[in-house]
Formats: sequence, C-alpha cells, structure tokens
Amino acid sequence: MNFDLVAPWYGTLERIAFGDALQRCRVACLCEINPPVRVLIVGEGNGRFLCELLRRYPEIEVDCLDASKRMLQLARRRIEQELPASLKRVRFIHTDIRSWVAPEHQYDLVVTHFFLDCFQEPILTGVIKTLARAAAKDATWLVSEFSIPEKGIGRVQARYWLGIMYSFFRVTARIEASELIDYTPFLSGDGFHVVRQHFFRQGMLKSELWERY
Repeated sequence: MNFDLVAPWYGTLERIAFGDALQRCRVACLCEINPPVRVLIVGEGNGRFLCELLRRYPEIEVDCLDASKRMLQLARRRIEQELPASLKRVRFIHTDIRSWVAPEHQYDLVVTHFFLDCFQEPILTGVIKTLARAAAKDATWLVSEFSIPEKGIGRVQARYWLGIMYSFFRVTARIEASELIDYTPFLSGDGFHVVRQHFFRQGMLKSELWERY
C-alpha cells in the first residue's frame, strides 16, 4: 500500500467527493480529549489534521508515520507554511506500519483517520495490536472512518461511494481491502472503549473517541 501516486491530487479529490466533510469528521473529537503530550498519527495524509492538532495543543510532540513519502512531504510543507515554529515538534517517519517496530506504551494519543479501512481483516488485526502496544496504558485513540448505515438512502449512497473508492484506491494506491472491516472488536480486545461518536453525511462518515482505562 502506497499513496505516492495519488498524493498530489488527494486534497482535490477529497473536496470534489466530500467537500469539507472528511476534515470535519477528523477534527470532531479534537476538543473532547485531554491535552496530550506525545502523539502518534498514522496515515495522516497531507497534514490538514496535523495542523489543527498543533494549533490546539501547541506543546505536544508528534510522530507522524506514513508509508507514502510524498504524503509526508506534503504534510511537512503544510506545517512549514502554516505553523513553521511547530515543525521542530513533529517527527516524520517514512515506513509501513506493518514493518514498524513500535515502542511500548509511549503515546497518550493515537490517531488513525481513514486508515484502518485500507486493510483486510488478518492484517488489520496486527496493525491494531501494533498501535495498541505503542499506546500508553491510559491512552486515547481518535478514529475517523467510513461507515455503512443500517438502512435508508444513506445506506445506498454509502455502498455506492465505497464501491467506487475501493476500486479506485486498489488501482492507484494498491490497498488490499475491498470492503469495510469492523475494527471495533479489535480495539475492544486491546482494552479500548468508545466514549464518543459523531456522524456525518447521513451516517457514511463517523468520528470516534476511544479510551483505554
């Protein structure tokens, strides 16, 4: 999986397909968490969420991990342009999450926005265990993901859009998944509990705050 090919156009594609809904989903729980100290963001993309995080919590240290070198370059450039003084507090890590050796219990905030939906179930299980290992014992985890409503026009629209997106990103980014996998049992299995949810686009997008205690 690598988003290098699509990286230069990702922001434009996002706005065409969803307007500002994905970004609103990313930041929906940001004001509801305890101020973090050390943050791990995986699959950040072009840095829009990272900028908002740094604005709200100007003292934090962030490790930003991505398999796409071009996405990391875009995120770095955005910070350089919008928050240059914050650049020293961000470490950009170019690696695949599946080969990353996670430090144990280092991060009090883990962030995965529109990332977990890229993996098939056997891989997803390992990815979540890796991130849970890196999370502190009382960590918070922010998740934004696509969702399929149980009924109504929202369900029809979600299935239509997800079919298009999975076909597109399987070709352009070589993602392995072809359908949404329910990640919630895996987070729960590592001791996390969902404490807040926000839904957008008739339930097609969801933002969640998980805590481990």
